[in-house]
Amino acid sequence: MYKGKRTLFYNGEILVDLMIDEDDGRDDERYLIYDQNERQSWEVIIVLPGVEEIPSDTFFGCENVKTVIMADTVRRIEWRAFAGCERLVFVRLSLTLEFIASSAFQECYSLVSIFIPPSCEEIRDYAFGGCQKLIIFNVPHHTQLGENVIARTALLKVTSFKTNEWGEYFENTEEVNQWIKNINQGEDYELHRACSSFNPLVEAIYGIVKQRGLCSFQKKNQIGLTALDYLVANPYVEKEIDQKLLMKRYVMEMMGEAV
Repeated sequence: MYKGKRTLFYNGEILVDLMIDEDDGRDDERYLIYDQNERQSWEVIIVLPGVEEIPSDTFFGCENVKTVIMADTVRRIEWRAFAGCERLVFVRLSLTLEFIASSAFQECYSLVSIFIPPSCEEIRDYAFGGCQKLIIFNVPHHTQLGENVIARTALLKVTSFKTNEWGEYFENTEEVNQWIKNINQGEDYELHRACSSFNPLVEAIYGIVKQRGLCSFQKKNQIGLTALDYLVANPYVEKEIDQKLLMKRYVMEMMGEAV
C-alpha cells in the first residue's frame, strides 16, 4: 500500500508474454505473474531502484492506475508499456530516462501533464497519442520526437495545424515538433521555464517574480497556461512552493523599500 492505495512495487520482472498470431498477425497477451483481476486492482505503480527498463506491454490496460513513480535508474520505456492506463493522472519519470518507445503512454485518457527529463534522447511515434486531456508536454529542445507524438491531445487542439480524420499530423510533423519545444521560449516566459524545470528553486522563482512583479504568476503563454499551472503540475518539485508565501514576501519587501 502507498498512501492507502493498492500499489505494485515493480522490480523489473516480465509480467506479460506477448504472442503474435501467425494467422492474422494480431497480438495476444498472457499474464505471467498477476491475473487480470489483480492488474485491475492497482492504483499506484512504484518502480523500484535498480530497474532500468519497463518492457513492452508491462502495464498495458491497467485501467485503474492513477499514479506512476519511477526510480531514477530507469533508462527505457518500451512499446505500450503504460498504454491504456485510462485513469493515469500523475507520472514522475526517471531523471536518467533516455528513450520512450512508440505508443508507450497511448490512450492514457486522464493524463493532463508530462515532464520529459533532460536525459531523454528520443520519443517515438504516438508515444502520447490519444491522451485526450494532455495539455502540458514539457520536453527538452534536444529530444528527438517521432510522428504523431501528441496526436488527439488537448495540446494539439489549441493549435492551427491541420490533421486528418484520425487526428494525425503526418504532413506537419516537423513543424509540430518544433512548436512543442518552443511553447515557453522568449523573455516573457522566463517564469514559466523556471516553474517547469527539473530543479525548481524558490529563490530563482522569487527572483523572477521580484523583477517582473506579482502579475508574472498569472501571465498566460500561447496555450493559455500560467507559470503557476506548470509549478503545480511539476512532479519534480521536492517540497511545496507556496505562492501565498512568495506573495507575502514580495509585498513585505516592497513595503520595506518604500520606507
